[in-house]
Amino acid sequence: MRYEEYTIEGRNAVLEAFRAGKTIDKLYVLKGCTDGPIQSILREAKKGDTLIRFTEKERLDQMSQTGHHQGVIAQAAAYEYAEVDDILAAAQSKGEKPFLILLDGIEDPHNLGAILRTANQAGAHGIIIPKQRAVGLTAVVAKTSAGAINYTPVAKVTNLVRTMEDLKKKGIWFVCADMDGEPMYRIDMTGAIGIVIGNEGSGVGRLVKESCDLVASIPMRGNVDSLNASVAAGVLMYEAVRQRIGGGK
Repeated sequence: MRYEEYTIEGRNAVLEAFRAGKTIDKLYVLKGCTDGPIQSILREAKKGDTLIRFTEKERLDQMSQTGHHQGVIAQAAAYEYAEVDDILAAAQSKGEKPFLILLDGIEDPHNLGAILRTANQAGAHGIIIPKQRAVGLTAVVAKTSAGAINYTPVAKVTNLVRTMEDLKKKGIWFVCADMDGEPMYRIDMTGAIGIVIGNEGSGVGRLVKESCDLVASIPMRGNVDSLNASVAAGVLMYEAVRQRIGGGK
């Protein structure tokens, strides 16, 4: 297993981490803050072995990576990256066809966090990211995910194309988002599927796109030429959800 240490900032994110059973080594709380949300966090912290420190605002500001700590910062022992097989096993245990999200070089932590949050709500079984030239699970990602980082597994792989080829042998089809594709409403996403979202600027890389079975375009009615990566991911995920609930395209 691979691990990445990280901090968690913000009241909702910290509370969700405790409730999800994450191991929190240290909790830094704004000195003198006694409101309801903080009291809830402190109650959760006291159930385990978390070291609690009441700290001045200046110190919290210095520690913060997001700039929005809301008076509370937690230091988690580590985030455990899943293996791809763990994600497939999760789908199997639920009796569901695999629903995966693959990210080809997402660099903005806010985008990754937002995609994690949407993937969790859409019922995706996991996210696969590359090791190189992509953001990992940082404090900003954790906060933006609004707690989803604790529930939706993320696998980090050396080679996205090779991983896709391995997954194809297990019956998974891949559809990537690209402006020159077939309208998404005409593409069947009810089966075992991986939705591939590309880099914020350059989109899906050539080799990854060539490895996809289908290319989906999102209808555009406005004046700008593209959607934010996390928004595009959300649109495609929920088209898949619509089809999977309704039984087809």
